Amino acid sequence: MLRSIFFLFTLILMGQILRIMAYDRAANERNAIQGLKLVDKPLHWYRLDDGVMGGQSETLHSYDSVLNFSGQINCNGGGFTSIRSAIPGGLPSDTTGVRVTYVGDGKTYKVLFSDGNKSAFGPSRRSPSWQTDLPTKEGIEETATILFESLIPSLQGGPINSDTKLDPPQIQEMGFMLLLKLSSGKPNPVKTYGSGIFPFSLKIKHIEPVSAGSDCNAQSSTTS
Repeated sequence: MLRSIFFLFTLILMGQILRIMAYDRAANERNAIQGLKLVDKPLHWYRLDDGVMGGQSETLHSYDSVLNFSGQINCNGGGFTSIRSAIPGGLPSDTTGVRVTYVGDGKTYKVLFSDGNKSAFGPSRRSPSWQTDLPTKEGIEETATILFESLIPSLQGGPINSDTKLDPPQIQEMGFMLLLKLSSGKPNPVKTYGSGIFPFSLKIKHIEPVSAGSDCNAQSSTTS
């Protein structure tokens, strides 16, 4: 019995290792698709999902007047999908946030920003990504104003205490993610995430910067 369990565990582990070896993040970045602009800079989106850790989730993305972020989450050995785009040259120093218009499926996604450091795991990553949750209502167009001061610093999938401030000119990447954890580190509830193997869909229609003194710069907000 123990031998059978060990054999099964070994097969599962080998499968995960093979998936990690087969995952080609560099190819994903080379095959990035252009869609939307931010401060007049075209954004080029590539997928990054749990295949990088041997998971089996799949991200599908396309652009046809809206940025379509969709696919399938597989919680067996994984549980996240994302799309990300470089922001060459960063954002203007007076940028205080972004405003995103989107149509979701009732799930809670994340919006994230970083300095573009590709070492997402392990001690070699010294700078955090900055995240906030993006709740959605199924089939309803919404607009969220996301202020940088409201973002939560995160390392290795969880929130951290950090004195580091998010400097707009240093922001080199942004992304959208569906993950089994919220930005607070708490579990994303089944109602707003899913369970087992399930599809997801988020359509991003517009992204624009928010600057100091703009009308919507008082606090993070979401409107339908």
